[in-house]
Amino acid sequence: MAYIEGYDRNQAQIFPEYLDDYVSEDNPVRVIDAFVDSLDLAELKFTKLDTGGPGAPSYDPADLLKLYTYGYQNGLRSSRKLEKATYVNVEVIWLIRKLHPDFKTIADFRKENKKQLQEVFKKFNLLCKEFGLFGGKLVAIDGTKFRADNSKKNNYNKKKIDRQLKYIDEKINEYLNALDHGDKNQEPEAQLKYTPYELKEKIKTLKTRQGYYQSLEQQLENSGGKEISTTDPDARLMDNKKNGLEVNYNVQIGVDEKNKMIVASDVTNNPADQGHLNDMAQASKETLGKKENETLEVLADKGYYQAEDLKKCEENNTLTYVTHQVYSNATGDPEYYGDKFKYDPDNDTYICPMGQVLFRMKHRVDEPDRIRYKNFKACKKCPNKNKCTKSADGRVICRSKHQDFLDTVDARTLANMDKYLKRQMIVEHPFGTIKRSMDAGYFLTRGLESVKTEAALTFLAYNMKRAIKILGVAKILEEIEETFPPVFCQINITSIFGD
Repeated sequence: MAYIEGYDRNQAQIFPEYLDDYVSEDNPVRVIDAFVDSLDLAELKFTKLDTGGPGAPSYDPADLLKLYTYGYQNGLRSSRKLEKATYVNVEVIWLIRKLHPDFKTIADFRKENKKQLQEVFKKFNLLCKEFGLFGGKLVAIDGTKFRADNSKKNNYNKKKIDRQLKYIDEKINEYLNALDHGDKNQEPEAQLKYTPYELKEKIKTLKTRQGYYQSLEQQLENSGGKEISTTDPDARLMDNKKNGLEVNYNVQIGVDEKNKMIVASDVTNNPADQGHLNDMAQASKETLGKKENETLEVLADKGYYQAEDLKKCEENNTLTYVTHQVYSNATGDPEYYGDKFKYDPDNDTYICPMGQVLFRMKHRVDEPDRIRYKNFKACKKCPNKNKCTKSADGRVICRSKHQDFLDTVDARTLANMDKYLKRQMIVEHPFGTIKRSMDAGYFLTRGLESVKTEAALTFLAYNMKRAIKILGVAKILEEIEETFPPVFCQINITSIFGD
């Protein structure tokens, strides 16, 4: 049976005469080209825009920005992969017109333009707003952990450092004792596990390691922190749920309901989501063009349930739907969880599941935001005391001084559960796509500002792919041409006819 045969490698071929013929009219790479050409890179303060100085000319920042945008859309995030793509990838060859910057030049561009690249993401979001891709009414906010470029092995806390120092001390003493024993007994070297020379070398190596861990201990003490990462100093050990403890960053995003597009983002090395809700809501409102007196509805999970943050949202006309945490008791019996104790506002008391009244305690100076309630006399006589608490005295219930406000948020969330249940469908869509389809759930760069830049490029790539999927290449090119006619037309004419 005959097979389909390829071309003879030694036979001359007639390729298209124009480079433009290699890329179809509906190829997404044309959107990258048009979008970057529409930007005022001087206004964004990109480096190496001045071409009048001495020395060899540099690469145009626009070309390197196009290269990075394409790379993050197509899983080519490292500078070496991008360099290779300039030789073998036809779309890249078309996009940057057969230029071949080396990996160092590519990497330096990202390193030298961190803030600028973050602004590019915001610029594209402004375009998306003009295109009508944002609903602007409902935003879901959530955080997830992205793996840092720092292994767990290179992350230390005091306990880990002390353990290493203790082990080194024991080994040094063991080797010193072996040396001393050998000197006293004058045993032949053939009968020894290690020769005196080998023992001295091992002790020397251990003392070097000991000095290293002692310097880490000093750094940790000087920083006042609880841990130190040696590869990426800004990264922290966090619980990554399915993968357990890893050295990560906490990536926050705000996602508009209409098309599941990211309207705001941030990266922090704080593992908790608490305290980020108002900041993310304000950033989302800024992107959506909301005025101060305009209301934005925001969905968030129980990780954002913090009184001070929720109150800030309320003050800034952000209507929040956030579920509250359910705290267990020491015994783990759900019948005696904190939410089973009912508050009586008329008498300022709590009623326990057994019908006993818990009275307000004297205010504690060390807990200005908490009010405590107890009735130890009733607890000691209660037949179910062992199910409720492990304390010998009895159960204590704590109430936030902001609880009346929190009750209002709880009631609003409960009354709008149909709206709240949309949260996962809205905010998990981008995270799932980025981590699974785009394989971008980890950072290649180091340092908080650098990973913020990398996150911005990732979200730019995601939003651009979403926009192309929804509107199509032709429609976006048409919209860009209408929005930026002078710049767009000038650049296209220049690319065809030259200067």
